[in-house]
Amino acid sequence: MIVQPPTPFSQPSGPDDRVAFDRHELGLILTLYGRMVAAGEWRDYGMSFLRDVAVFSVFRRTAENPIYRIEKRPRLRGRQGQYAVIAMDGQILKRGAELPAVLRVLERKLIRAVE
Repeated sequence: MIVQPPTPFSQPSGPDDRVAFDRHELGLILTLYGRMVAAGEWRDYGMSFLRDVAVFSVFRRTAENPIYRIEKRPRLRGRQGQYAVIAMDGQILKRGAELPAVLRVLERKLIRAVE
C-alpha cells in the first residue's frame, strides 16, 4: 500500500494582491454608517476585498440587495477617481479621487425638513 501525503492548499506566490480600504478610509465609511444606523436608514453592511476592487455594501435589511455600494478601484485613480458610490440600480451617484467628497452624496440623505 502506497501512502500519499495530503496536497496542501495552494497559496498565492507573492504578497496579497487584493484591494482593501486602509484604516483612514474605513474610519470615514464607518462613521457615516454609524450616523445612518442611528437615523434608522441602514441596518447591515458587508465588505468584499477582491483583486481589482474593494466594496463596502450597505443594506436596509439583511436579506436584501445592497442599497448602496462604496467602491475603491485603484486602477481608475488617474482617470475618473478611485472612489465611487453606486446605487441599487447600478447608477453611479458620485465618483472622485477624494473619499470625503464622494461620501457627501450619502450625507445629504441625513438632512431632513423638520415640521
